[in-house]
Amino acid sequence: MSIATLPEGDWIRGITIRQPWATCILAGKSPENRPVHWPWRGWIMIHAGQKLERPALRDPLVATAIRGRELHLGAVIGVARLTDCHLDQGPEQCTSRWAERGAHHLVLADVQELALPVPATGALPAWKPTPDLVEQVFQQLPGFRP
Repeated sequence: MSIATLPEGDWIRGITIRQPWATCILAGKSPENRPVHWPWRGWIMIHAGQKLERPALRDPLVATAIRGRELHLGAVIGVARLTDCHLDQGPEQCTSRWAERGAHHLVLADVQELALPVPATGALPAWKPTPDLVEQVFQQLPGFRP
């Protein structure tokens, strides 16, 4: 698949997530917890930020998810489809062990890990990737179909 077969226009965003949380997403973490609602729906690049939250490494759920994985910093490490964002609805509705009470939950699907991290500078909250970055990321996902 060449970059020419990817959609044109405004179809993808980048989201910067601190480690180890970015790697946890690659291992199945959903939702991603955020303090505010996100209106964006569609494809996102998972960008591991420059900072590592060391206290999170002591969480047994995190430790199990990242076991044997490298915690890359400052790079796009995967892509996913953001399908929903909703305010926490309590443990009866939001049953994921990753759901943070009182947060907005970004629901992710179709998570695909990159074989090689692509160095990139992210931004907060969501950012538009450059065409060059999109090309570098999707060269590693030849079977990708948006």
